[in-house]
Amino acid sequence: MAPKLKEKIMESLAAVLPITGIVLALSILLVPLNTGAVMMFFVGAVMLIVGMGMFQLGAGIAMTPLGEGIGVQISKSKKLIIAAAIAFALGTIITIAEPDLQVLAEQIPSIPNNVIVWTVALGVGIFLAIAVLRIIKRIDLAMLLMVLYAVLLVLSFFVPDDFLAVAFDSGGVTTGPITVPFIMAVGVGLSSIRSDKNASSDSFGLVALSSVGPILAVVVLGFFYKTDGAYTPSDILAVETMQDVVLSFAHELPHYAKEVLLSMLPIIGVFVIFQAITRRYTKKLLLKIGVGIAYTYFGLVLFLCGVNVGFAPVGTLLGRGMAATAYKWLLIPIGMLIGYFIVKAEPAIQILNSQVQTVTNGAVSANAMNRCLSIGVAVSVGLAMVRVLTGLGIQYIIIPGYLIALILSKFVPKIFVGIAFDSGGVASGPMTSTFLLPLCIGACEGLASGNVMTDAFGVVALVALTPLIAIQIMGVTYRIKLMKLRNSVEPETLVTEVGDDDIVEIEEE
Repeated sequence: MAPKLKEKIMESLAAVLPITGIVLALSILLVPLNTGAVMMFFVGAVMLIVGMGMFQLGAGIAMTPLGEGIGVQISKSKKLIIAAAIAFALGTIITIAEPDLQVLAEQIPSIPNNVIVWTVALGVGIFLAIAVLRIIKRIDLAMLLMVLYAVLLVLSFFVPDDFLAVAFDSGGVTTGPITVPFIMAVGVGLSSIRSDKNASSDSFGLVALSSVGPILAVVVLGFFYKTDGAYTPSDILAVETMQDVVLSFAHELPHYAKEVLLSMLPIIGVFVIFQAITRRYTKKLLLKIGVGIAYTYFGLVLFLCGVNVGFAPVGTLLGRGMAATAYKWLLIPIGMLIGYFIVKAEPAIQILNSQVQTVTNGAVSANAMNRCLSIGVAVSVGLAMVRVLTGLGIQYIIIPGYLIALILSKFVPKIFVGIAFDSGGVASGPMTSTFLLPLCIGACEGLASGNVMTDAFGVVALVALTPLIAIQIMGVTYRIKLMKLRNSVEPETLVTEVGDDDIVEIEEE
């Protein structure tokens, strides 16, 4: 286990180093930060690196076999109502405990936290049930997404602007580090017992549909509540010595240990009940899953503590400082640079990329996914900074963006549709909600005309949007290349097809 953990930590180090270097450069050249803030940031970075490595290892060991096992059992159920009920219960229970959702709920004024949490959880539960039924009944994902987003876009015209951004943000934060590995594995399990050509492409899409549910639910909630409060960001803790830094993190660590424990208890409970009913796992595999759960727990505790205590306040300080300078337009290119690298540090991104590479037999590589997601998130953060500087309404970006994504879905292989819409939910994880959102909030505070509720909120939604377009553009170019290869290969070339008659691997015999 030690060599694998070392490998994961080194991968995390490579992902986090660029964003750490950018923040250090900004603190020296553009926005001077006090030594205490920099020390807090670097300790947070170390915790993030170790935590993300442990989380990725644990999620692969524990979440994947559990999710796949439940997916297989659901697909064997002869009664659709039972399958839908199980999916609804799983989606609701897991979402209630999602740490990212708790963070967002605390940031929305005038609405009780429990109202937001339960509204979003019910939205996820309902749409996870719909996603499971879609795989069982083999309903076309692109067509279903078109219908759902058409309803969503129509409703968006009737929701107050300061609530609309929050609604779209809720769709991103629900697919966080707890839910994503589990939901993706359920999709693999559901499609694994199918032998038809679309089985691989149908394993994707659960995260996508689970992201639509909370947006619709919060939009409906917007007809009954008004957000008339103000967001109060947390400032960096005042520290002078390394002992102060250590004590600051030690003080917050028990809070995140309790929060993550409460988040994981529902999944552990589901695992215990599932094993008691099915007896699916051997004692050896049970021990392995137990170790994986432990790695997942401790990794997530370190990750969330490092990000929230060390990263989030620095994001606010950087945004506030850059907006207060004469070069506030630099928020756009610097934001894009931060967005390009920060997505690589999202804990669930590498899990998604690994699954994509496995399901497509290496035809869609993890490196290609990383490049597309980085470009997409860079564009989204750039657009978020444009909104901060100009006050541009989010609907002027969201509506055309989703229309483009839905139109592209008719011209790309089906497997790319599921991958793209899943990527949007995965990209908008804890790094987005705890660094990019505070960065935008700080920039709004630094501008005299800034409005946090309408201009800063929405960055999570934009991060969830642009990967839909970027991945599908990759799918279009991929299809064009394959068509050219089809016309140029020799007769003895072996062609392997996976789902929807979409060639995903061509190799010489």
